Amino acid sequence: MDGDVSALGQLSGWLGHALDPLCGPVGIFSFVPPDSIVSCGGQGWGDDIAAGLKVTLSLALATLPVGIVLGFLIALAMQSRERSLQAAAGIYTTIFRGLPELLTLFIVYYGAQIAIQSLLAAFGYQERFEINAFFAGMIALSVVFSSYCSEVLLSAFKAIPKGQYEAGDALGLGRTQTLLLIIVPQLIRIALPGLVNLWMNLLKDTALVSIIGLADILRQTGVAAKVSKQAFFFYVLACLLYLALALLSSIVLGFVERWTRRAEVRR
Repeated sequence: MDGDVSALGQLSGWLGHALDPLCGPVGIFSFVPPDSIVSCGGQGWGDDIAAGLKVTLSLALATLPVGIVLGFLIALAMQSRERSLQAAAGIYTTIFRGLPELLTLFIVYYGAQIAIQSLLAAFGYQERFEINAFFAGMIALSVVFSSYCSEVLLSAFKAIPKGQYEAGDALGLGRTQTLLLIIVPQLIRIALPGLVNLWMNLLKDTALVSIIGLADILRQTGVAAKVSKQAFFFYVLACLLYLALALLSSIVLGFVERWTRRAEVRR
């Protein structure tokens, strides 16, 4: 078992290096002179910035499904006949849409540590507990993303005709089956443009985690700028990396959006 885990780890590491767009075999920084300020494997900052790119992309990809699932559940609660669920969902979206994202990050990062420390102390554990910066960033960005996502999904729910629900009843489907088999596919197609915009905002918001010490693009380029005294160069490089991620996302999500609308085109 240990050998299998080790082999998988080596394979993962090799794939990560092979697909690295900055310091991989065909990475951008691999073609610069070895003594360059952004060279890889030497005195340059290429490896650090490449690692920061991976952290940024990993954080965004980890946040996306959590935020969408939470947003979907909140959108369902806002349509519920239970007044308490409607009120709770309304309070949730009002709070996290109203608070600055940076403040939400601080509340999650420091507040979660205090809450967990107090809980451990109640059971007699006095050791200091420190929450992982990546996990805190993912949770903070997820709650912010979900609060906006719920509004997008709620609008999409309202755009689906009531006859679609009645069709599910006519086919003998339960509420859950109707939701999953009939409503959700239409919901995704309608909400996709709004979700694409939220994904773009999420990519930018990942830069906030540099404040709590996570080594993302902004933090790595910031450290390089201070040490090398080349602030303008490295911050422009950070801009280019974020723009490259946005451009790649636009291409991929544009293809996905066209694919989801293929049925409408056939009609």
